[in-house]
Amino acid sequence: IPTLVSTEEDTYGVYSNLLFKYFLAEGVVCGHDLFVASAKDPPASILKELPAPLLDDTYRNELAEATAAESEDCQDSMEIAWRYQNLPKVETSPTTSTKFGHYYDISKTMSPELLQSMKCHSFFLPDELPLEPKLKMCNMKCGYARLLQSIQSVIYQEGFDGSHPQKKKKNILRIGIQSLGSMLWDDDICSTDTPEDTHSLTKFLYVLRGLLRKSLSACVITIPSHLIENKAIMERVTNLSDMVVGLESFIGSEKETNLLYKDYHGLFHVHQIPRLNSLICDVSDTKDLAFRLKRKQFTIERLHLPPDLSDTVSRSSKQDLAESAKLLSSGCGAMAIGKKHLDF
Repeated sequence: IPTLVSTEEDTYGVYSNLLFKYFLAEGVVCGHDLFVASAKDPPASILKELPAPLLDDTYRNELAEATAAESEDCQDSMEIAWRYQNLPKVETSPTTSTKFGHYYDISKTMSPELLQSMKCHSFFLPDELPLEPKLKMCNMKCGYARLLQSIQSVIYQEGFDGSHPQKKKKNILRIGIQSLGSMLWDDDICSTDTPEDTHSLTKFLYVLRGLLRKSLSACVITIPSHLIENKAIMERVTNLSDMVVGLESFIGSEKETNLLYKDYHGLFHVHQIPRLNSLICDVSDTKDLAFRLKRKQFTIERLHLPPDLSDTVSRSSKQDLAESAKLLSSGCGAMAIGKKHLDF
């Protein structure tokens, strides 16, 4: 089971923050304790913006309505070639039919009563007192050292290390850290290619992973990888993480107007998944994933090429789609392992 999940933020941080709030909202619904750390937004503000959970019956009704509306729109606005009419419908969801987790309505926020029922520990860097010089660890940045000290205190004081009995049986601590490695954390890896101390972030992740391994806790961090010029640091972050995913938004890019991606808002890259009792990680049959933001839901689906274009589309547009398909198969499809062959 992965205990440290790294999420590479999209350029503007819109969709990565939404995925971050989904992780925290699931902890509230499951009755887990939360630890929210940020140097940008106060944790109280983040919790107030968590999406509202949906009951199963409500979800089924709204999903049926949304599906019916989409089918009507497709029939009115899209003409499918005759050879595709009798083919079975492709399942876009990469998950199985078994329900996993809960569903949330992003158009509504979580009720205050539900938020009050859970226990949350917060860490907001601007409000924290400077760490005393004698307490600095491993020449680490002050913000990282202070955050580690706070996480360690919660783990030991609340009994998540197993040394003290918990009030709730087998409760789990969910740790969410927002925009780790940014300038707001007093780290200069985003501003220069040769900083004086390039190891503060990797030292922090190394110690954090040790804390997570010996405690009942799981952590999700978001990293602005598009701002980090030194790509060797991102390779170290990947090696120190159990699972690494990345969100590529179409906002402000050429793909925003590309016909191939017209039904989606971005690509979802899976760079690494956990290795459990094997030399290599398990490679899913779903390699090309994309996400889109609906009126009430954020969904991750299989990315499919559109059906054959009609004669009204120009030859140049068809060539652009073909080139985009080649880039997609070589880029988004190369997941998890990163290499086509194993070297022993």
